[in-house]
Amino acid sequence: MSILLNIETSSKNCSVSISKNGKLESFVEKYSDNYTHSENLHNFISETLKKAKLKPDALDAIAVGKGPGSYTGLRIGISAAKGLCFALNIPLISINSLQILSEKYQANSDEIIFPMFDARRSEVYTMVMNSNKEIIRKTSSEIIKEDVFDEFSKEKKWILFGEGSIKCKEILKGKHIKFIDEIMYPSACEMSLISYEYFKKKKFENIAYFEPYYLKEFVSNIGL
Repeated sequence: MSILLNIETSSKNCSVSISKNGKLESFVEKYSDNYTHSENLHNFISETLKKAKLKPDALDAIAVGKGPGSYTGLRIGISAAKGLCFALNIPLISINSLQILSEKYQANSDEIIFPMFDARRSEVYTMVMNSNKEIIRKTSSEIIKEDVFDEFSKEKKWILFGEGSIKCKEILKGKHIKFIDEIMYPSACEMSLISYEYFKKKKFENIAYFEPYYLKEFVSNIGL
């Protein structure tokens, strides 16, 4: 049996779960506009373990959302994951946070899905997937324009969701486009199957050198 701790902190949702052989066992999460991840994460990890009636030394690996997303949130989550992996001498698994978000939506065969995070200004972080969750455009930062996704067939339904999709509503229009407003942020609850598959394939990171997947360089607004 594989027991995995899953951590997702790339957005305003600080989320932790425990999964056993790909099945969700327990979770704790909290949405906050103020990004209170540094205050909550370690307590959430302890609480999630307690709910699952486990001690840290029962864990076989730790999976973490690697980004893209909030610079601060990613640093907090990945630092915690790496520290625990070092302390427990267990592997680290990383998962694209857009892929985690995409697990919240079950696509129909005639759909293309566009999970999106807000990348500030007029940009979004996104990847494009077919109905089988196969990636057909890799993760990128895109300026939202009318023709930004014109390479994809309008005979298919385009399903847009995630916080970044909000800024697309006034620009991307058409009968082929549908926005799913109920899906905004990734959750560790959706990491169970992916982390289990990565664990079985031994798709592990080098703990010492692993860094968040920021996609864009951090730009501070201090002094502007």
